[in-house]
Amino acid sequence: MKYVIFIPDGASDLPIDELDGKTPLQVAKTPNIDKLAENGFGGFTNNVPDGYTPGSDVANMSIFGYNPAEYYTGRGPLEAGSVGIKTTPRDVIFRCNTITEKDDMMDDFNAGHITSEEAAVLMDALNEYFNEKYDDFRGKFYAGISYRHLFVYSCESDEDAELLANLDTVPPHDISGKSLTEYTSWSEDLEIKMRDIMYEAQEVLKDHEVNLKRIDEGKAPANMVWFWGQGLTPKLSDFKETYGLSAAVITGVDLLKGIGIFANMDIIDVPGATGFFDTDYKAKGEYGIEALKTHDVLFIHIEAPDEAGHAQLIDEKVKAIERIDEFIVGPVMESLEGQDFKAAILPDHPTPISIGTHTRDDIPLVVYASGRTGDGCTSFDEEGVKTGSIEKQEGYKLMSRLINEF
Repeated sequence: MKYVIFIPDGASDLPIDELDGKTPLQVAKTPNIDKLAENGFGGFTNNVPDGYTPGSDVANMSIFGYNPAEYYTGRGPLEAGSVGIKTTPRDVIFRCNTITEKDDMMDDFNAGHITSEEAAVLMDALNEYFNEKYDDFRGKFYAGISYRHLFVYSCESDEDAELLANLDTVPPHDISGKSLTEYTSWSEDLEIKMRDIMYEAQEVLKDHEVNLKRIDEGKAPANMVWFWGQGLTPKLSDFKETYGLSAAVITGVDLLKGIGIFANMDIIDVPGATGFFDTDYKAKGEYGIEALKTHDVLFIHIEAPDEAGHAQLIDEKVKAIERIDEFIVGPVMESLEGQDFKAAILPDHPTPISIGTHTRDDIPLVVYASGRTGDGCTSFDEEGVKTGSIEKQEGYKLMSRLINEF
């Protein structure tokens, strides 16, 4: 039996006036996904437990079959695992965005989608500056992809590590156009040190040649860093030992790679997988087909609909969903014809165009099982699954339900 889980990140939405009161999922032309729905089972689920912010970290951990209440320690640690950063129990790992600050406001949470090459130069400059200025500097910046980076701070005690791990930080994409000072009003000495590092980094970045060149080219400068999503190193159970199945992950996002690595899944690197609109959808589909030849389970994640939601670009979101259908879902499903397999498709969370950030609302779910007659669900969208028979349960139970119920 083969299992494939398609994750169109942030694809679900609210009705949009410009779409005549419909959602991007409703208007997108998705014949392959609709075929899954028409012959499968529909319903709703929710991947974000009460008390958690609706981040892709929590939501995708649920989809991968792990209860966030038991395993989640923060977004930063998951991304650290994806790039092989070795940490100790006293290391607090922060997600570190390169951002554009203007008049103490979050002007651009991704610094105009700065290139990975430019950002790596800036991360090196920050490490050089802080290590030269402070003999006892306990932090280190790690370059990632585009605007997504990491900052690891090595604490002197378990108490300090626990304090920082619970620091009240906020995702930068949640505060676009808002005051940065308002969201860094921390009071403990170690907390204040984190704020000071962010603002001192600004002094290094604002006149760096990389940013001066970006400004000359009319691009947003990466003139500050923003710490968030921090935590301690998690300990996920081995996926194969837990579910008895070998698993692989395809994604352009380090966060999901980290979840897979900590769960001892295989990470399939796909050339051209960028985690943005320009990701190579066709390559993801082709690599997905190959991965299923050697693995029992495949998680195939596409970030583009979420990025379109954050950018509040209706056409890009619709286009991303259609490309997922054409280049990923269609070819993968065709490759599985004649085999025993089950497929599920669901977003991790909604990213409504009208809001520009994640919400923790229920998301549509479709499950297809070869050889079984579905429940008459009409389509994979916020309305079409309402006629389905899937009982809503916690999102982290989907993997075991997929194996045992359908």
